[in-house]
Amino acid sequence: MPKYTNPFEHLLNPGHTACPGCGQLIAARHVIDACGPDTIIANATGCLEVTTSKHPTSSWKVPWIHSLFENPSAVASGILAAIKHKGLDGKVKVLAQGGDGSTFDIGFGLISGMWERGDNILYVCYDTEVYSNTGYQASGATPLDAFTRTTWPGKKSLGNRMFKKNMLEIALAHRVGYVATTTSGYIEDIKRKVKKAWDTPGPKFIHILTPCVPGWGIEDNQAIELGKLAQKTGFFPVVEFVNGELVSSMKVPQDAPKVDEYLKYHARFKHLFKDPKGAEQIKILQKICNDNIAKYNLK
Repeated sequence: MPKYTNPFEHLLNPGHTACPGCGQLIAARHVIDACGPDTIIANATGCLEVTTSKHPTSSWKVPWIHSLFENPSAVASGILAAIKHKGLDGKVKVLAQGGDGSTFDIGFGLISGMWERGDNILYVCYDTEVYSNTGYQASGATPLDAFTRTTWPGKKSLGNRMFKKNMLEIALAHRVGYVATTTSGYIEDIKRKVKKAWDTPGPKFIHILTPCVPGWGIEDNQAIELGKLAQKTGFFPVVEFVNGELVSSMKVPQDAPKVDEYLKYHARFKHLFKDPKGAEQIKILQKICNDNIAKYNLK
């Protein structure tokens, strides 16, 4: 592995105001490095936007446009149209990116439109499983039973009552040519998949689980390890599809850790270990892991 010498060699510079150990910033830095300098970014409102672009500064060394919460995909489509008009198609990449709030909820319809049009754009979702920027409210990516500021556990509830949307399957239903998942725990996997995505014409989608230190209630040195543990338990399958075909899946260990080994590090799940009903809910979460392992051939 080459020796790391200069933090300013990256296309996402230090000097941002993200939390120490932020899983999202770890992932984003390697995404843009893998895309390269000839890239234009349309970025949704969210943590990645506010922490890297506070006026009058920017941590980005590529053209970067702040979009609204709902429309980075539409802005990216406009950028792509301008590139084609100027005869630069194939010479400049267009990257749209947002968090799970933008991707799963607020911008969902416009992402669908971009995919339907077949635009040659890479969309990356940095999934913190909560609206991190606005105070940790539940999103469509929030797991079952998680505590958020809008899903408090109590006498009548053990946290979030909704199951997480499966954006992987939604992208595949749109016949997106390249669809992949990964986590902040696997930096080389992020870079490999971003580079491979650009070899596929048309729309491409990469979903990255990016642990949020305050939103998950974890230590600031745990984002990478919990990204790995989410994969090893089957809680977050790491897979890759090309033209609808599963071409790779990161295997879980033969003695895969149980989901409670993952949950115990999170303040957002600590109530499950205190309430007698929590044990039954952990069994449901374990079944989700088991189903993922079977469905995506993770063993």
